[in-house]
Amino acid sequence: MIEHILPGDIEKRSFEIIAEELESMGISLDPVQDPVIRRAIHTSADFEYAKTLKFSPEAVQKARELIASGADIITDTNMALTGINKKRLAEYGGRVYCYMADEDVASEARSRGITRASVSMEHAARDIKARGGRAIFAVGNAPTALITLRRLYDEKEFAADFIIGVPVGFVNVVEAKELILETDMPYIVNRGRKGGSNIAAAIVNALLYGMER
Repeated sequence: MIEHILPGDIEKRSFEIIAEELESMGISLDPVQDPVIRRAIHTSADFEYAKTLKFSPEAVQKARELIASGADIITDTNMALTGINKKRLAEYGGRVYCYMADEDVASEARSRGITRASVSMEHAARDIKARGGRAIFAVGNAPTALITLRRLYDEKEFAADFIIGVPVGFVNVVEAKELILETDMPYIVNRGRKGGSNIAAAIVNALLYGMER
């Protein structure tokens, strides 16, 4: 049977269905992590996120404190940049940046024989340090972005304030996520191959929507 739902009620009904299905599976979510997990499920229609999305201690609280203090968001794709609610973020003084399309990033990546994602993370880290800012890295596509953030951490060059690590794919994806899970940098990481720029944006938006204004 087709449900007749008013356009303004579609999202509300979707979350009701998610709640019903989680209950039928016997899955009870941590109340603080719940909104983030449900929005990832809502974005993907994939209930596996209820089991694979991993949070460092007090991750949601720490991410929201960063946003409230005016932290920026650094993404590895323009798709994630587009999907993040920039107007809501701006209410706290933050902006969203993606360095991937910058010509100097592309040129340096070609000359060094590495990915633009790697170079973009280096440039982002350098810029954040130079202006004394804080940032949340939302990685939804490139495992090399996470690998670079871990290398900078190991070399004591730069420690990210927070990492959302949800790249999707097959080559080095699982391994790159595990590299972040091993650190003491605050994170929300999806274990396994699944993820994507849409999931990265959904997690950022879930954090934003749960904040008091």
